[in-house]
Amino acid sequence: MSDLKKLRELEEKTGYRFKNFEWLCMAMRHSSYVNEHHMGRLDCNERLEFLGDAVLELVSSEFLYRNYPELPEGELTKLRASLVCEPTLAMDARALDLGEYLLLGKGEEATGGRRRDSIVSDAMEATIGAVFMDGGFEEARNFVRRFVLNDVQNKQMFQDSKTILQEMVQKEFEGEVSYRILEEAGPDHDKSFRAQVAVGDRPLGEGTGRTKKAAEQQAAYNALCRLRADR
Repeated sequence: MSDLKKLRELEEKTGYRFKNFEWLCMAMRHSSYVNEHHMGRLDCNERLEFLGDAVLELVSSEFLYRNYPELPEGELTKLRASLVCEPTLAMDARALDLGEYLLLGKGEEATGGRRRDSIVSDAMEATIGAVFMDGGFEEARNFVRRFVLNDVQNKQMFQDSKTILQEMVQKEFEGEVSYRILEEAGPDHDKSFRAQVAVGDRPLGEGTGRTKKAAEQQAAYNALCRLRADR
């Protein structure tokens, strides 16, 4: 499938029809692709990422302010951070399969760039910027609400999973929370880890990730889901 056809497929997934399709093309254009194809240095998605980050902060701030009137400023800030941080945005990007549509240079492709949190989260912000430039603030707000501000409580639990699990165990269980890496696979530039979390000798959950920290976080989240389902 050609790059153009793939990006048209992505456009369908976003639910937004671009008037100027070049905005979406630019949002998917990584700097490695621009360098490899001898394009201008401003033709990559970094400027759109800068813009999308600002739009995302405003939209998420307004959403939380209106929907959580009982929360003070500090709690709103913490909740917003859990929604717009790199791991959560990468999770949002994967819901759109955004990594599959990125235009990457061969080197970045070979080193697993399509699965790297930093790259796909940046592309998510660039897509927000592209929708804003093409359709204005209201369309960008609709996009953010659909793909970022969905399932807020679950995303907050995912981001704070290790802390929440620690607090739950202290209240309800005997024994210490511990993590261990069960498996490490792949070359240095494209590692994958599998972690397990346990309380005492009792395993509670496993998770995978591209870093040990990410694998532990996923393990804690899966443990929380299991414990809540058992209640």
